[in-house]
Amino acid sequence: MTHYLFFDTETTGNTENDFICQLAYKQDSEEFSELYKPSIPIPPEASAVHHITNKMIADKLSFKESAGYATIKSLFQKSDVIPVAHNAKFDIAMLKKEGIEIPRSICTLRLARYLDRENKIPRYNLQFLRYYLNIDVEAQAHDALGDVRVLEALFGRLKKKITDEVGGDEEKALAEMLAISARPSMISIFTFGKHNEKLVADVAKTDRGYLEWLLAQKLQNETDEEDWIYTLKYYLG
Repeated sequence: MTHYLFFDTETTGNTENDFICQLAYKQDSEEFSELYKPSIPIPPEASAVHHITNKMIADKLSFKESAGYATIKSLFQKSDVIPVAHNAKFDIAMLKKEGIEIPRSICTLRLARYLDRENKIPRYNLQFLRYYLNIDVEAQAHDALGDVRVLEALFGRLKKKITDEVGGDEEKALAEMLAISARPSMISIFTFGKHNEKLVADVAKTDRGYLEWLLAQKLQNETDEEDWIYTLKYYLG
């Protein structure tokens, strides 16, 4: 039997030099959330997002030193457990730095993009999808456990759509979700820069130079920018 493990991390930032300061997960009815003291201070920019301060973690252990680390590592690596996250590659990369390898996972960000074939959804971040899709759940935004509760509800919506598309076969739906999550996803709309809120396909017709410049920027960070690199290479031919 497959067990879905919904999880989220809060971190000191989003670079290779950043670390976990909170991990939360939910499996079945069990919920877990804990703060950790990373090896670098939490910058104000990160605290402004998740509201975790250096004072709050001053007496905490690091994630790897914590009492629950071995249990968490074992749980994430069980053969019948499939971790689920939004923008999973980010959280998985953070766990990898802490010695936890996740061989397979489901990414609700990539599932949402895949299912939005008509490009109706302007943004795909977790909290936007929460309100855009009218997901009614009690959860505090940008707290790891609150995000996990939203994540679980969002996954339920996406899983039902994909299951319906494959004729109601749960095993086929799982295989499809794993496949979608494992490959880069096509980004349809800009959410930044001078072409904010424009379709990438339209910009490709009118400002190819901008896409070439953006691709050069994204190639400097291939691991984190996999989806953008895939999208830009597609439109640039």
